[in-house]
Amino acid sequence: MPPTRPTRAAGPTGRTRLNAAERRASILAAATEVFSELGYHRTRMSEVARRVGVSEPVVFQNFGSKAAVFAAVLDGAAERTRAELLAWADRAPDTGSWLAELLAPEHLASVHRRGTLGVLFADAQTLTGEDPAVLDAARRANRMVADTFADLLAAGRADGTVRTDLDPATGAWWLVSLLASQPLRLAVAGAPESAERGLAALTLHALTGR
Repeated sequence: MPPTRPTRAAGPTGRTRLNAAERRASILAAATEVFSELGYHRTRMSEVARRVGVSEPVVFQNFGSKAAVFAAVLDGAAERTRAELLAWADRAPDTGSWLAELLAPEHLASVHRRGTLGVLFADAQTLTGEDPAVLDAARRANRMVADTFADLLAAGRADGTVRTDLDPATGAWWLVSLLASQPLRLAVAGAPESAERGLAALTLHALTGR
């Protein structure tokens, strides 16, 4: 998925009073920034509040808990990732070319870089036991990404750049699994760059026959 940086949270102006929906949106924008920069466990709601320009209790009044904030952030990240994947594929000449870009080493190296939305997905894998809301959000987010990949692979079968015997849903979960397991490989593989290149080539061949 694109190594997208979160939308910057708007700082306080001291002039305009936000309505309830605008306040929640500003909190989520700031929380997305902080979670993607620091990770879940290092994030403090006081820092989110500081970036919005409100007191920490205001954050909890709007969401109830840190886990609930993260779940809402993850929902937003999934929706944004879907939109950006579709836009990215639309710019490519065909689905096969888009897959080659997705699996390019330079793109894979940036997927989980600090400050990008990929950090949120990586964190979600480790937090599913923290709170039911986080587990539900992690399921929704990964299913949305998988459904997006499946839609694109189905389009690739139609345009002839993806294998016609490929089940789009199976290929989609292969892509989700490849991206989700990358932090493990980077942490323990003896030659992670070589492993990433090999897995990317294998995946591209499996999906397209190239």
